[in-house]
Amino acid sequence: MQISEKDRLILRDLAKKQAELAATERNKALWEDWMKHGRFDKDSRPMIRIELGTFQDDILPPLMKCEGEEARGLEKMLLSNMVNFELFEDDTLVPSRLNVPLHGHFLPFGLKERRHNEENGVAYSFDPYLRDLEDDFHVLGPSVYGVDFERHAQRLADMQELFGDILPVVWGGCSMYCVPTQNIVHLMHMDDMFCSMFDYPELFHKMMEMLSDDYVKYFTMLEEKGVYRAAARDEHLAQGSYCFTDDLPAEGVGLPMKQMWLYMDSQETSGVSPKMYREFAIPYYKKISSMFGLLSYGCCEAVHELWDGGLDSFENMRKVSISAWCNQPFMGERLAGRKTVFLRKPSPNFLGVGTTLDEEGVHKHFQETVEAAKGCTLEIACRDVYCNNITPEKVHRYIEIAKEELEKHKK
Repeated sequence: MQISEKDRLILRDLAKKQAELAATERNKALWEDWMKHGRFDKDSRPMIRIELGTFQDDILPPLMKCEGEEARGLEKMLLSNMVNFELFEDDTLVPSRLNVPLHGHFLPFGLKERRHNEENGVAYSFDPYLRDLEDDFHVLGPSVYGVDFERHAQRLADMQELFGDILPVVWGGCSMYCVPTQNIVHLMHMDDMFCSMFDYPELFHKMMEMLSDDYVKYFTMLEEKGVYRAAARDEHLAQGSYCFTDDLPAEGVGLPMKQMWLYMDSQETSGVSPKMYREFAIPYYKKISSMFGLLSYGCCEAVHELWDGGLDSFENMRKVSISAWCNQPFMGERLAGRKTVFLRKPSPNFLGVGTTLDEEGVHKHFQETVEAAKGCTLEIACRDVYCNNITPEKVHRYIEIAKEELEKHKK
């Protein structure tokens, strides 16, 4: 790593601060709360986190001191480990170690995305490979996948040299990630994907079969190479959540898939009927997810339309996303008493729109969730906050109000 001595001292001081915060009684109490939550204990409370990533440029720059590009990347990582705990006071933990998971790479059908990002924005578009599935099916080849042990070893060594005497640097675990319909919509326009289900159902099934089979091969390859590390505590689980559970090993290397978390979603099929979703998505999603121990499912899709006779049949479903477009009372009834977390994604508009927080609106928003999730194990993941109006004070007040209402939740 190319880091100046000045930047090095700044980074090491931040690592020392992280170690100090991780050892505080408040952080230890949060850990115990997450443990209870992951065990579905009767006396557990709703947990709430806010994802910093989408608005970090509104929060982190004033806190940064490093000058070099590589050092600033590490500075962002370290600050991100502490900002929630110090400024927002949600339930985000300060890690007691630096986890460097090994990520594989997977290129669906061997086709590199042709992506165009909008300047100064978050929107993007793709040049499709598939316009007419029948005419263009020949471009679909085997997926390309692998894992770079050498690069990961170098990253571990660099982090160990810089921080190892302050914080443990570990090759730890994380959940696996798999979103087949997103892979497909990055290769063909969404309207063409929908029409292909009608026009070429057999070819669409064949495409999904090819992709799901490749994912099975990829995840099996990772297992055979001993990549899987325990992920059952504060390791990252997609969608702003943690991996806390006692149903998977908290320690171990070279684990089988059956002892790992998987995350999946299919928000791209929100525009098709539940019947078509059950036909064109569920068989392939089940093929993949059944290999894993636990499943966290969903992003922005309204899962209430897909639950009965569909998602409710996934036996290892442990968390399910209840997005802003979801019927909360319906899902509350379905999840009450079930060992599946009601993972609520509140509307990001309260934080992302306007300079002043609509406190009355936030109260009402969370009151509706608390009422709907009676008898459920409730978790809140505030995410997808894209804005130019956010301050630490606004986020902190939002969390205060949310916690005030969440205290009224009854399992």
